[in-house]
Amino acid sequence: MAEKKSADFEKSLERLEQLVGEMESGQLTLEEMIKHFEEGSGLVKSCTKKLNEVEQKIEKLVKKDGELSTEPFGIKEQPE
Repeated sequence: MAEKKSADFEKSLERLEQLVGEMESGQLTLEEMIKHFEEGSGLVKSCTKKLNEVEQKIEKLVKKDGELSTEPFGIKEQPE
């Protein structure tokens, strides 16, 4: 199931990049631009939701001094 979610995220991201590229080309009609924007907005919302879910899982998996704790993702402790 996790692989399917990852694949869905990757496909959504690829489609979003495709939409942006087409919009930046300057060759779309106004109606096409609006459709691309609407689809892209939905993809951004979906990808953001998935990233937030992953961040919550990572926070749950952080282990410190033998006990589970949470800490912000991506920040490493600096040695003293």
